Amino acid sequence: MPRILTGIQPSGTLHIGNYLGAMRPAIDLQERGDAFYFIADYHALTTVRDAKALREHVLRVALDFLACGLDPAKACLFVQSDVPAVTELSWILSTVTPMSLLEKCHSYKDKIAHGIAADHGLFAYPVLMAADILLYDSDLVPVGRDQKQHVEVTRDIAIKINQQYGEVLKLPQPVIREEVATVPGLDGQKMSKSYKNTIDLFLEENVLLKIVKGLKTDSTPVEAPKDPDQSNIVALYRHFAPVEDLARMENDFRQGGTGYGEFKNRLFEAIRDHFRPFAERRAAILAEKNYVEKVLHEGRDRASAVASVTLRRVREAVGLERLV
Repeated sequence: MPRILTGIQPSGTLHIGNYLGAMRPAIDLQERGDAFYFIADYHALTTVRDAKALREHVLRVALDFLACGLDPAKACLFVQSDVPAVTELSWILSTVTPMSLLEKCHSYKDKIAHGIAADHGLFAYPVLMAADILLYDSDLVPVGRDQKQHVEVTRDIAIKINQQYGEVLKLPQPVIREEVATVPGLDGQKMSKSYKNTIDLFLEENVLLKIVKGLKTDSTPVEAPKDPDQSNIVALYRHFAPVEDLARMENDFRQGGTGYGEFKNRLFEAIRDHFRPFAERRAAILAEKNYVEKVLHEGRDRASAVASVTLRRVREAVGLERLV
């Protein structure tokens, strides 16, 4: 049974890009392997500098993941910093990581270009991500297309360790769902908290409707045909609507005579209906005192047991473990 690992940053409220690109694929994969899913609070420190907010974000990510279908009987859900072995492994990996490898990472360049301050944490992010993956002997890593390069960096670093010290670390493979590789935001760019263009999970209906109504569109007249392949509305709708409803929307785009306001209403209804059972489950979880903390504590214990085996193996290989 393959070991599957993925993580989500608690850097703010989760949005439908997180759900489509990471959460839903992870929840699907919990049926097909030994799933380890972590809340990446160490990574979040690169952007979240409010301690109270970070703690709240961690619990909200766990709650939302559970509400959307993560089953703690099938998947190990834990907080990254609850297993501090990851930071030790990150340092060990950094000793063989070429600067040139990190300088090539497009995620760092993209975040700097969008005004995020350059610091060591942001630059060394791929090394910590490599430690996240390698610490749990992961076979498969579900990621969005924008994170594929980081899994490739992870493999490069693991190869360097193995070349230097023997076959110590397992080489993981990325798993990318092509149809949700990039989820468009309100402005047409990739949906991201960094770009402030997200549709958050579990919004009140009136708030959700207002946000969907704010989707960026062009000035094509109501009566004119429109290209569904160039529409953010259709791009989002296809993830939530039944096949027949999607076909009808695409046809209405091409026929003309229907305005963007009507299409936005259909998108709102599809998102609302998709998340309604999850919202009900979320309310039930909240009603059960300490349930989320209990899940995270059990996840910590299970993850720590696996991590300790890997870290001891690495420490012995590099000479940090004194053999008797």
